[in-house]
Amino acid sequence: MTQALHKFKLKKEDNVEVIAGKDKGKRGKILKILRDRDRIVVEGVNIVKKAQKKRKQTDRGGIAEIEAAIHSSNLMIVCKKCGPTRIGIKAEGEKKVRVCKKCGEAL
Repeated sequence: MTQALHKFKLKKEDNVEVIAGKDKGKRGKILKILRDRDRIVVEGVNIVKKAQKKRKQTDRGGIAEIEAAIHSSNLMIVCKKCGPTRIGIKAEGEKKVRVCKKCGEAL
């Protein structure tokens, strides 16, 4: 049985804030969305150390620090006016626009 993919209101390049976990309060830009696992990779958040093998003569191996994915429920979009907020959707003519639930401004 296949699992239905989660519909995200967040998009790549959105500014988000972590609302739960070890990096609570940190802000960053979305780099990648992993729909099948309901996870999102955010710039500068959830940094983990990863052992990397030397691939080429010029490439260096060793321990690298990379951003690991964080669950989508632990993130909240940041509005320019009012900070972390939920997202609503408004129809403006033919287009659907994402809006801030607090101030109503388009995101």
